[in-house]
Parts: sequence; C-alpha cells; structure tokens
Amino acid sequence: MLVYRVGKTKYANDLTGEGARLFGGRWNNKMIGCVYTSESRALALLEYTVNIAIDDIPRALSITTIEIPDQLIKILNEADLPGDWKHSPAPSSAKNFGSDLLLAATEPVIKIPSTVIPNEFNYLLNPLHSESKKFRIMDISDFIYDVRIKIG
Repeated sequence: MLVYRVGKTKYANDLTGEGARLFGGRWNNKMIGCVYTSESRALALLEYTVNIAIDDIPRALSITTIEIPDQLIKILNEADLPGDWKHSPAPSSAKNFGSDLLLAATEPVIKIPSTVIPNEFNYLLNPLHSESKKFRIMDISDFIYDVRIKIG
C-alpha cells in the first residue's frame, strides 16, 4: 500500500518520526516518535494545512510517497478511540492513547480515522517497531503550496 506525507523538503527522507517526537501530534506526546501519513495526497495536504499557520508554510515542501506492507496494518475504528479524539486542539486522551500504542511497539502501522475528512484514514508509522525497516520511500516530489487553500 502507498501512503503520503506533506512536509519540509529537508525532512522528506526522514522515517524516524523525529518531528513528531520533538513537537508531539494528535496521536503522540513529545518524546515519542511517529510518522504521520495519509491514504491520499489530498488528505495529506489537508492534514498538513490544518496543522500549520499560513506564515509558517515553508517555500521548500515535498510530498513523500511511502510503501508499507498491507499485512503490517492494525485497523482502529472510531469506537476504539477516546470519546473526545476529534476535539481541537488534540486532547491529552488522544495523545496518551496513541503514545501507549506506539510505545508498546506491537503494531508497525496503525490505520486511524481522519478528523478532517470523515471516512478517510491516516496511517501512523511506528519507527520503534522492528518491522519499520520495511517502510520504503518510493518517491519524493517537490510541492508548491497554493495559499488559496488557507486564505480561501
């Protein structure tokens, strides 16, 4: 399966989850690595957009395409998640829930619903899992952010 990530070009090759480890995210606390990806380029862009201020969008962006083995994916449904997982900003219950999954390192990939687009999915790649070596970057493409997305 192919998944996608939008981010700064200088980190396009990074599958260590260092950015999420340093800053945290919806599904992880700081100091716990995670690579956030999406099932489509469009969802990856929307997820990126809701998590960055217009003044912080870098000039050098890329879309990274990553191949993950289908058999490594753990599917979580909305009923499996904390009741307030969609709240903004991301609640500590979601951060703790995801952090516990990542630290347990029993699942290399976690399929989780998107808060941005109902019925579409993000994939959390766990760099702590021994199977993370099977994640392969297939393509890195330069991406020019169209600010009309933010200013509408």
